[in-house]
Amino acid sequence: MSAVLPDTFTVRPPTKDDAKAVFELVRDYTQAVVGFPDYTLDDAVDELTEPGFEPETDGWLVFDGDRLVGYGSVFGKGEFRILDIDAVTSDPAVEAYLLAEITRRGREMSAAHGHPMAQLDTGCYRLDTTRRERLDAYGFVQGTTFHRMRIDHQPPVPAPEPPAGVFVRRGTPDEASQREAHRVLVESFTGQYGFEARSFEEWHAAREAQTTFDWSGMTLLEIDGRAVAVRECTSAFLEDENCNYIGHLGVLDEARGKGLAKYLLRDQFALDAAAGRSGTLLHVDTNNPTPALGLYLSVGMTESLVIDSMRLTVDV
Repeated sequence: MSAVLPDTFTVRPPTKDDAKAVFELVRDYTQAVVGFPDYTLDDAVDELTEPGFEPETDGWLVFDGDRLVGYGSVFGKGEFRILDIDAVTSDPAVEAYLLAEITRRGREMSAAHGHPMAQLDTGCYRLDTTRRERLDAYGFVQGTTFHRMRIDHQPPVPAPEPPAGVFVRRGTPDEASQREAHRVLVESFTGQYGFEARSFEEWHAAREAQTTFDWSGMTLLEIDGRAVAVRECTSAFLEDENCNYIGHLGVLDEARGKGLAKYLLRDQFALDAAAGRSGTLLHVDTNNPTPALGLYLSVGMTESLVIDSMRLTVDV
């Protein structure tokens, strides 16, 4: 994969000061594709400042004169087996350039971590059929599909009672509870598509740096003093949709079948309605080994957006 930009175009790495320009570029793209701005300034700031992201080598801004026309990034975490990438532009030539640079850098990153292949993942709105066709031509294949699920709240929403024998720990303000949340997340999500386990230190640093995250948004369920389920919420959709966002919801194998996930969902709906939130959002992998989509439908959530996860695998 290779591409050359017009001579009048310039390229440089991004900095935090570019967050507003990146936000406007991505906002305009999402507005054109899905009909609303599915991106916020906080999203841009978090991407450009996430611990582990090295903008000098792993980010690209493409300008036509003074106008930003393309933004690309590649980011690895955990053992770097999977790299998250993004290439946002309305210009196919700029997209080809960004993907070529991302692929080159992805090969370097994977090789540095001892992997024989680079696996590059990106999301593509199901509605963006022209971009999907271009990704297919580049060699990307669909790995899974994520559905954005939503429920709108009409207060009052009754708060559910916890299942028998379950203790609810709201918030994880100290290291011990944070380590428990990390353990449950890793154990419950390992094996799912695209999940890359991170060390506690890496995961903790990422949460601390995230603009829309607070440890008060983490909830643990305990049985016999042991954490067996976790719910992680952020305000990622508060600014644009007045909705709370469930970023992760996991239940350990040993505790499944006890109604814990359904309780965590209904409990969050009640909390969000009481706080004046218009609704609650989350993303679900429809190829999840657990029947997650049916769970969310059963509590009244409906599909609001479909995003295909596309993967390019290249030798290093």
